Amino acid sequence: MAVACLLVAGAAVGYWVYAEVVDGVRTSDALGDKGPGSSHGDQNILLMGLDSRKDLNGNPLPKNLLEQLHAGASSDVGGYNTNTLILLHLPADGSRATGLSVPRDDLVDVPGFGKQKIKEAYGLAKAREENRLVAQGVKDHTALESKGREAGRRTEIQTVRNFLDVPIDHFAEINLAGFYDLAGALNGVDVCLKQPTKDKNSGADFPAGRQTLNARQSLAFVRQRHNLPSGDLDRTRRQQAFLLSAVHKLEASGTLDKIGRAYSLLEAAKRDIVIDKDWGLMDAAGQMKKLAGGNVAFHTLKINGFATYRGESVNVADPATVRRQVQELLRPAPSPNPPSTHSGREAPTTPSPRPGSGDGSAGDPKTLGGDGVPCVD
Repeated sequence: MAVACLLVAGAAVGYWVYAEVVDGVRTSDALGDKGPGSSHGDQNILLMGLDSRKDLNGNPLPKNLLEQLHAGASSDVGGYNTNTLILLHLPADGSRATGLSVPRDDLVDVPGFGKQKIKEAYGLAKAREENRLVAQGVKDHTALESKGREAGRRTEIQTVRNFLDVPIDHFAEINLAGFYDLAGALNGVDVCLKQPTKDKNSGADFPAGRQTLNARQSLAFVRQRHNLPSGDLDRTRRQQAFLLSAVHKLEASGTLDKIGRAYSLLEAAKRDIVIDKDWGLMDAAGQMKKLAGGNVAFHTLKINGFATYRGESVNVADPATVRRQVQELLRPAPSPNPPSTHSGREAPTTPSPRPGSGDGSAGDPKTLGGDGVPCVD
């Protein structure tokens, strides 16, 4: 997950490691003119996990790696959907950070494309930009991939910014191979399951209880959505739980302060991660250390129910309700009956509520427990 890259960037291992990060990790200008930033020194970081079977240059991943990822036999599967979207809010005063997971199938307004699943904004914009360039005579694969991805990032960022009505100061992007590499660099992450589960699509096959996952198992753990009580929502909670456990291990094992271990994460970051070009990573070092200490709470943004739109299953999410939840969760100090100044249009569908669908945060692994390993479905 992209948080591992951020933790490496904030590791207290000296300026020379920082220089390696800056020189080695790919950067992007997708934020562009991002408008007003967060106030009072706070930072909002958007973490985007791509369900892509291609590397940063658009080349297919090796078949042997696809087999390890249990991600299908073809690199064309998955496209460029952002199956993981997490807004990480870092308060300037060093108080507890907040992670907000956006369900990938929320039906939202995507600039230039109308109502779409929020995960599809990246791929839609990428394809349109590439088609535009091809029509102008551009044939170079590398140029098409680079410019197409930049268009995808810009549209995905703008979509999330509009939907949540918050500034986005920085972003990080990672794909399936990147997650696999980073999970491997951690040498195993502990998770806890409430019950045994198996799923042939993701390759998940886990007993109940606490267990340590290798890189392949870790990817299966965070990708599984079939045979879970709440499907995609449970997958989101697994991603949160995995992040909590991973950052706890980084701190507990001293990885952030050991040059050799930090470099194993760094090498993975160089291969698979993209960050915005204006990010002053050293400025985030103190916050990243506190994040690794477990000073973070995760929540999943609310949905109103489920529906079918253009023949596909979608989440029905009311923008006004979501924005109100975001403001309440990111408010520095709680206050009773907070006023709402936002409005938004509901998705043009008829929702069919399911048990638990009205409360996106129910069952979330909100904070680190005594040993940093929350139990999930």
